[in-house]
Amino acid sequence: MSELNRQNRIIEVLGKRPFLTVRDLQGQLGVSAATIRRDIDKLDQSGKAQKVYGGIAALDGSAAPGRHAAKPYDENRDLAVEAKQAIAEEAATLVRDGDSIIIHGGSTCFYLGAKLAHRNVRLYTNSMPLIAFLSDRGSCSLTVAGGELHREPGIIHPTAPAPPFYASKFFLGAQGIGRDGLLESHPLLVRTIIDLSANADQVVVLADSRKFAIRARSVALPLSRVGVLITDDGLSDRDAKMLENAGITIRIVSLSPDAV
Repeated sequence: MSELNRQNRIIEVLGKRPFLTVRDLQGQLGVSAATIRRDIDKLDQSGKAQKVYGGIAALDGSAAPGRHAAKPYDENRDLAVEAKQAIAEEAATLVRDGDSIIIHGGSTCFYLGAKLAHRNVRLYTNSMPLIAFLSDRGSCSLTVAGGELHREPGIIHPTAPAPPFYASKFFLGAQGIGRDGLLESHPLLVRTIIDLSANADQVVVLADSRKFAIRARSVALPLSRVGVLITDDGLSDRDAKMLENAGITIRIVSLSPDAV
C-alpha cells in the first residue's frame, strides 16, 4: 500500500473512531510502527488530523456523529499506559495521610487507587476493578458505591442516593476535554459525576493529552468546577491556555521521547 493510500485509509477510519493508537493502525495497515508514526506526522503537518500521545485523533467535528462511545474498560486500560501511570503517580502526591477521597471509575483512576492501597486514607469508589483490587490487596479504609453494575466501563451507577461520604478531593478522568468542560457519552455517567462532585471540596482531573482531541456528546462538569488537572507533556499550548483561562492548576508529567 502506498503512503498516500495509507494516509487516506487512516482518515477514513478516523471518520468512524475519534482516536486511533499506533497499534490500532498497525493492525489495520500491516506496516511497522515507525511507518505509522511517519504517516501520523505528515497528517498532523498537513492539518488533516491531530497527532496526540499514543496515536492520532480526528479534528474537531471530523468523526461521524454518534461515534464517540466510550471504550470498554479492558480496551481502554491498554492505551497510553505510561502516561496514565505517571499521571497517577503525580496524583498520589496530592493525597495526605488521613484524607477522605473519592476515586471515580476509569483506568487512570485505577492506577491511582492501586498506589493508595496501603495508605492511611478513607477511599470511596464506584470502580468495580478498583473495588476488586483493594478488597484483595489493600488495607486502606474502603467505602463502595451501591447500585447497578455496568460491566463494559466497570462502573457502578448508584440506584439510590450516594452515602454521606464527603471528601477533600474527587479524582476522575474524562472521555474528552474541551472548552465546554469534561465530556462523556453516557448520560448515567454524567449524572454520577455531577452527584459525586457535589460531595467533594476539590475536583482533580487525571487525563492524558489524547483526551483534548476527543469530543463526546455530553458535558459532565464545566471547567470552572475543576481545581487541578494532571496530564502529560503532549499537552498543546492552545489547550494549556484554555485551562489556565479557566483558573485550573495544571500539573504536567514528562514521558520518555519514544513513548509516542
